[in-house]
Amino acid sequence: MLCCSLFKCKLPDEPLNASYHLNTSTIKQYYPWDTINNKSSSCEIIINNKTEVCEKYIFDEDVYGYTSVIEYELTCKNAYLIATSNALFMVGVMVGSIGFGEMSDRYGRKITFVISLVVQLIFGVIAGFAPEYWTFTIARAIVGATTSGVFLVAYVIGLEMVGPSKRTIAGTVSQMFFSVGYMLTAVFALYIYDWRILQFALTIPGVLFLCYWWCIPESARWLISKNRITEAKKLIQIAAKHNKVTISDDTLNSLLVSAESQKKAEDPNTKSATVLDIFKHSSLRKRALIIFFDWFANNITYYGLSWNTNNLAGNPYLNFVVSGAVEIPAYIFVILTLNRWGRKKIMCGCMILAGTALLLTMAVPKGHQWLVVTLAMIGKLAITASYGTVYIFSIEQFPTVIRNAGLGAGSTCARLGSIIAPYINLMTHIWVHLPLLIFGSLAFIGGILSLALPETLNRKLPETMAEGEAFGRKEETGKSNASEPLRSVAVNDTEKLAVDAGNENNEAEIKLLQNGPS
Repeated sequence: MLCCSLFKCKLPDEPLNASYHLNTSTIKQYYPWDTINNKSSSCEIIINNKTEVCEKYIFDEDVYGYTSVIEYELTCKNAYLIATSNALFMVGVMVGSIGFGEMSDRYGRKITFVISLVVQLIFGVIAGFAPEYWTFTIARAIVGATTSGVFLVAYVIGLEMVGPSKRTIAGTVSQMFFSVGYMLTAVFALYIYDWRILQFALTIPGVLFLCYWWCIPESARWLISKNRITEAKKLIQIAAKHNKVTISDDTLNSLLVSAESQKKAEDPNTKSATVLDIFKHSSLRKRALIIFFDWFANNITYYGLSWNTNNLAGNPYLNFVVSGAVEIPAYIFVILTLNRWGRKKIMCGCMILAGTALLLTMAVPKGHQWLVVTLAMIGKLAITASYGTVYIFSIEQFPTVIRNAGLGAGSTCARLGSIIAPYINLMTHIWVHLPLLIFGSLAFIGGILSLALPETLNRKLPETMAEGEAFGRKEETGKSNASEPLRSVAVNDTEKLAVDAGNENNEAEIKLLQNGPS
């Protein structure tokens, strides 16, 4: 919908529906040479031997069809508005992750899912009817906010419905469906010519998910956290019946009473640590700054590459599909290797690989643009694997008392990266490889800096600020931890979504992750 088609200035005697294609002599006569892009200018026209700025444009609709860029004339001096619309969408995602995360924890998963879905449907339709740019952009920003309430809450429900041993698979499969949806977007766009119809086609299928209100039960974990024990007991009994598991009333009651007692035993007056507490300790401060940069670099590179496919050579629809398809092997790779090779090797290796692949695009000779596309896709695969790892690695770096604050700050840095990414992609007008150079540099630097972080696989996670400060130091690593139980976070490359949605509202999930898989 926001793809920028080829365009040119409308000649004085041309109708608005004139063809984009002109003969060479006419182009030389009316269009000055653009030395930056090394082609005829699309924003200026020669009239009576004077170069003037275009007032109207003729677009090439052969590739992308009739887009919102054409309707709102988001070209030349207004080209930045394309990036602004995408950036505000990500601002919506950031705001929604806080608002819907709080709503989910306070009022329940199901009601949050349905409300956010209804809001998404309403504003998705409004975006399709938008008469001008700002209505369209604001509606999309609200749709962006609801993604946290729709996808994320469904994701959390899925994790809370299964046991720890199945949580990794449930989370990974959920994220794979996200990637499939990513690819289907290109298929829809390929066969739907008008952007408004495309907007409706991508929005209206969400109506089908309203049936989840009757199909999906409320989270038993959430019910227990709200002391709604009777309802939780009924859900657990239904689940046991479906799974052909026999659980006695005494056993079930003892489990529920234990969970309730543990919740009541928590001190509500305990003061939560803040991000500022991280910076009071030198070792923690150094690790935190590296982790925050990693989050920023991963997010700006991931979303930057996702939005940059139309700037690559070849078929833009195929590029978009491949960009989504490479995410699936990346997720599988993380699941198979993270508990074998360690977090540090995977994240550093993938970030360095992504950075190297993207930086190598500068060295590709003209006429070999297929190699640029290949390197960009290698970069997307590697950064996806790194993106999955950074959340788990970060959870294990911070001590328990500061973990929520660290995750919240990291999530904010990540969202800042996704907000900036669309503006980086605008730099193709300066040099076509410049965005890939910037993304590659950030990923490579992040990978190198992360070599200074301690490995966390099979290590006892730090609990206090003192343990967090000592974590990873040579004198600390030399000590034997044989008497301590080894704990590490469950491998779940989609935990990034839970972090984004909750920031400081996912304490239950974070505590669950600290204990690892059973």
